[in-house]
Amino acid sequence: MGIIARQTIKGSIANYLGVAIGFVTTFFVLTDCLTAEEIGLTRILVDAAMLFSSLAMLGTSSSIVRFFPYFKEADGSDHGFFAWAMLLPLVGFVIFAVLFFVGHDTIVRIYSERSALFTNYVFWLLPLTFFALYMSVFEASANVLMRIAIPKFVREVFVRLCNLVSYLLYGHGIVSLDMFVVLFCSSYALAALVDFVYLMMLGKISFCIDRSFMTPALAKNILSYTLLVTVIGITSNVQIFNSLFIGAKGGLQLAGIYTIAAYIANVIGVPSRSLMAISGPVMAQTIKDNDTVALNRLVQNVSLHQLLVASLLYFFILINLDALYSVIPHGAEYAGGISVVLILGLNNILAQAFSPVGTVLSFSRSYAYSLPFSLLMSATAIVLNLTLIPVMGVSGAAAASLGATLVYYAAMLTFVWVRLGVGVFSWRQMRVIGIMAVLVVMYLLWSWLLSPLVGHVLIDAVLRTVVLGVVALWLVLRFKVSDDVNKLIVKFVPLLRRWQR
Repeated sequence: MGIIARQTIKGSIANYLGVAIGFVTTFFVLTDCLTAEEIGLTRILVDAAMLFSSLAMLGTSSSIVRFFPYFKEADGSDHGFFAWAMLLPLVGFVIFAVLFFVGHDTIVRIYSERSALFTNYVFWLLPLTFFALYMSVFEASANVLMRIAIPKFVREVFVRLCNLVSYLLYGHGIVSLDMFVVLFCSSYALAALVDFVYLMMLGKISFCIDRSFMTPALAKNILSYTLLVTVIGITSNVQIFNSLFIGAKGGLQLAGIYTIAAYIANVIGVPSRSLMAISGPVMAQTIKDNDTVALNRLVQNVSLHQLLVASLLYFFILINLDALYSVIPHGAEYAGGISVVLILGLNNILAQAFSPVGTVLSFSRSYAYSLPFSLLMSATAIVLNLTLIPVMGVSGAAAASLGATLVYYAAMLTFVWVRLGVGVFSWRQMRVIGIMAVLVVMYLLWSWLLSPLVGHVLIDAVLRTVVLGVVALWLVLRFKVSDDVNKLIVKFVPLLRRWQR
C-alpha cells in the first residue's frame, strides 16, 4: 500500500473519529447546552476567523504545496523553505489587524441590530484568526512532507474535544458566557501549538534561510502566485459568506439553525479532506513534470472516488434525516434546516466531484485564470444571498451556495479542458449515478410499502439503513466502479470476495 493510500486511510480515520465526536457534540450536547443564538455566535466567530485568515494567509498554504517541489533536494534539504512559510503569514496577520481596527465600527453597525451578542465578542476575532491562520500553515507544511494524519487528528478530534469541554462547562453553569468564549477560542490556540510541536518532532523542518537560492525570478513567481491566491481565497469562501449573511440579515438564531444543518451536510466532504490533502502534492509534482497523461488519470481517479463516497453519504444522510431530527434535543426548533441539508448536500457532491480540477488550475502555470472564476463565484454567491435569504431564509443561503457552485464549475471545467487538456469525467462516474438511481428507487419503494408496516421512525431508519447499505455494497462491488474500492472492501471483509464475480 503506497504512502498516499496509507496517509489517506489514517487521515480518514481521524476525520471520521472527529465526525463521531462532532455528531454527539452537535446533536446531543450543543443543542442542549447552548441556545440557537449562542450556537450562531460560535459559528459566526469561527467562520469570520476562517475568512479573515484567508486574507492574512497571503496564499501561503497553496504556495507551500505548489513551490515545495522546487525547493526540496534529494538529500532532504529545503533551502529554508519553511522559514519563508512561517514569516509571510505573520506579515499578512499584521495587515489584517490594521484593517480590522479600521473596519471595526462598520462590522458592529452591520450586526448590531439582529446579532448584538456577536458585537460583544467581536474582538476575539483577532486571536482566533491568528490561531486558525497558523493551524492551516502547519497543516500544509505537514502535507508536503506526506504526514497528514496527526494534523488531521488535531483539527478533527483534538479541537472538537476541547470545544466539547467548553460546551459542557458552560451548559452546566460552571463558567460564564465570557469564560466560555475564552475557552472556545483557546481550543484553536492549543491546536496550533500541538501542530507546531509535531512539525519540530519530524526533524525535517529547517529555519535556516538560504538567500542565494531565492532568485529574483523565483521570488517574483512566488509573490505573484501568493497575491493571486490571497484574492481567490477570500472570494471563494461561499459557505462562510452564508453564515455571515444570515447573521447580518436574519440574526444569530437563524445562524444557529443553519449551523446544525450545515454540519450534517458537511459530513459529505469529510473523506475528500484526506484524499485532497495527500493527492495535492502529487498533482503539483505531476504538473511540474508536465505529465498530462498521468495528471488526467490522477484527477479522474480522485474525482471518481470523491463522487462515489459523497453520493453514498448523501443518500444515507437523507434517508435518516427524519429520525435524526426526532432524537436531538429541541429538534423541532432546528427542523427548519432540513431543506438546507438537502440543498447543501447536492452542493457538496458537486464540489467533491469537481474540486480536483480547481486544484490542477491553481498549481498550473495558468493559475492566474483562477481569479476570474473565483470572482464569478463570489459575485454570484453575494447576489444570490442578498436576493434569496430575505425570501427563503436559511434555505436561501443554501440555494445561493448551490447556484454559485454550478456557475463556478461550469465555467472552470470548460476552461481547464480547453486550456490544459485535463478533465474529471469518465464512464465510471455513470456507474455511480446508476447505482444512486437504483438506491433512490428502492428507498421510495421502501417508504411506500414497508415504512407504514414498521411504524416506529427509529426502527424503520435502522432497518432501511442496514438493508440499503448491503445493497449499496453489492452494487459497488458487482459493477466494479473502482478496483481500489473493491480491494479495500474485500481486504476488510473477505467474505464479500465472491460478490465481485
